[in-house]
Amino acid sequence: MPRFSANLTMLFSEFPELDRYEAASAAGFSSVEVLFPYETSAPETQRALIRNGLSLELINCPPPNYTGGERGFAAVPGLSDRFQRDFRRTLRYADLLKARIVHIMAGAASGPQARDVFVENLKWACKFAPKKQLTIEPINDDDMPGYFLNDFDLAADILDEVNAPNLAMQFDTYHAFRIEGDVMACWEKHKERVRHIQIAGLPDRHEPFSSEHLDYAAFFKMLDETGYDGVVSAEYKPSKRTEQGLGWLT
Repeated sequence: MPRFSANLTMLFSEFPELDRYEAASAAGFSSVEVLFPYETSAPETQRALIRNGLSLELINCPPPNYTGGERGFAAVPGLSDRFQRDFRRTLRYADLLKARIVHIMAGAASGPQARDVFVENLKWACKFAPKKQLTIEPINDDDMPGYFLNDFDLAADILDEVNAPNLAMQFDTYHAFRIEGDVMACWEKHKERVRHIQIAGLPDRHEPFSSEHLDYAAFFKMLDETGYDGVVSAEYKPSKRTEQGLGWLT
């Protein structure tokens, strides 16, 4: 079976933020991801990780939380200076917390100019942090209207243009389903570019049990057989208390 990680932004939300680390560890997870850890001091988060024997897989860039903040701006014309400033801040958190991956969010934008800005910002980030693993993620239009990176083929083209060894694709089965429909076909087409996987139930984004849309047992077996060595992160909206819905792990 793959190595599973818990997204603490969405899972164990019945607990205060710093208590979620203990809950994840008690549930059997050895690693977590936190989309926006910036409202808690890095030393506090670091202590929670160490105390519970957890590693941190991923954080998002830029720092602002969804509450009143932009959902990224790496593709927004005119904001490259802000992107570079906040990317540096993100790296300080990532380095202290030993986050394995930084996901760079594109933001709301469209058109050729936005694409050019995104490519240039990604090139800059890859050169600025050559030892840090970076990802970009296609996100569907319904969940995030206006988001620039809303297509897997577009993401693949941008990765090819940037052509940096430390930049890869983040593959979320929920977004793949909402964008492409056929998750397995999307995976087969883009798997060579993927460094991080996120999962959720289809079509409702609850617990990732198998359904007519995706046989998760077969998907996990395929990952083992093809040698995927990254983490599979549970990023879903629990339909009940998180620990009551973890049957999918078995």
